[in-house]
Amino acid sequence: MRICCIGAGYVGGPTMAMIAQKCPNLTVAVVDLNQERIDAWNSDDLPIYEPGLLGVVQEARGRNLFFSTDIDENLKEADVVFISVNTPTKDYGSGAGQAADLRYVESCARRIAEVGGGDKIVVEKSTVPVRTAHMVKEILSESPNGHAYQVVSNPEFLAEGTAMRDLANPDRVLIGGGTDEEGRKAVEQVAGIYRNWIPEESIITTNLWSSELSKLTANAFLAQRISSINAISALCEATGADVDEVARAIGTDSRIGPKFLKSSVGFGGSCFQKDILNLTYLCGHFGLPEVASYWSQVVEMNDYQKERFVGRILDNMFNTVSGKSIAILGYAFKKDTNDVRESPAIAVCQRLLEEKADLRIYDPKVKATSILYSLGWTEEEASGRITFCGDAEEACQGTHAIALLTEWDEFKDIDFDGVFDKMSKPAYFFDGRNLIDPELLRKAGFRAFAIGKE
Repeated sequence: MRICCIGAGYVGGPTMAMIAQKCPNLTVAVVDLNQERIDAWNSDDLPIYEPGLLGVVQEARGRNLFFSTDIDENLKEADVVFISVNTPTKDYGSGAGQAADLRYVESCARRIAEVGGGDKIVVEKSTVPVRTAHMVKEILSESPNGHAYQVVSNPEFLAEGTAMRDLANPDRVLIGGGTDEEGRKAVEQVAGIYRNWIPEESIITTNLWSSELSKLTANAFLAQRISSINAISALCEATGADVDEVARAIGTDSRIGPKFLKSSVGFGGSCFQKDILNLTYLCGHFGLPEVASYWSQVVEMNDYQKERFVGRILDNMFNTVSGKSIAILGYAFKKDTNDVRESPAIAVCQRLLEEKADLRIYDPKVKATSILYSLGWTEEEASGRITFCGDAEEACQGTHAIALLTEWDEFKDIDFDGVFDKMSKPAYFFDGRNLIDPELLRKAGFRAFAIGKE
């Protein structure tokens, strides 16, 4: 079997690397239009950071894993084609701000039909709205090349930072397909790839529409839990309760469980907000405004939490940060990734810059160019306002306050006594991840503030 994956991003690259490692009898090609990205995948300086990824790539690359910009040739030779391209929220036309932009998925379907090369199974790996497969099937079925195509949904459930562990030992692999004989055969063939390392009981098969909707629903439920505990964090600060103690107490209830009850400055990443907005749009489209309103509140609460964090900084720094220097520790949306998409740090930094603060930013994996791009600033505009630092202690030197926005483990080992001595006084510490014990910070001399705590 020959596999071709269109898209060498956060999903396509790691997923295909794991398949190639676990299935040495298969040939796996990852194709992308971006030459710079493909060059990075063919080097040891990969375009994305994920613990364990480099070792898996190095083991399979050149053996049965290949990265290329030669899209047509690899598509032509493939038996199974994975579509793993970006599906961002539309910023134009009908559905702008909520609906998924499917132009890249459509473009892939048209390219597959044009190239031909034989009968193929086309697998949706990108996160797509329910019934996207119908569009892909229509495009492929109208192709005059005479080949037969089966469309299968195989959504990813990776958590960035633990993607390789999730791929090696997933909670489940979900595969949806047609209910006719050919559809069932296609599902079985895709399932056979995963059976090389995943037990049968972890492979779930459904119809196409259930598979597509399950991905959106899973992300919506997870984000809902985060927004729920963040809503309670505001009440904790007002009443003197401790949100971590509340989370621990309710998390011991077997009906609730402890996961995704960690209060913070807000959730980010490429999926949660995008998928909830998409789900909201779908509910409205199918005449379910009350359901749409319910899910949109999850995003509104997330936005409120970020604004509330900035408000707390202002309230405690005499209602102004103009001309003050603030250290930003962490910019990625979570630890162990260099992904900044929808990171809470973007909104927090933008607001602080609007309030005329100067920022000293440090993140161990995110490049300065990515940070500036996400903020919409040029190097010239950033000069004198944004400084990029080589480590956490350098970032904190001479600042009036510290805002910890990503829970990198290395931040636990900072010499807070030494950092405090080199800051302007009074020195403030705003922990957006509840990573550091506030009493430890207060003992060092900081005016310390955590999420959901007095």
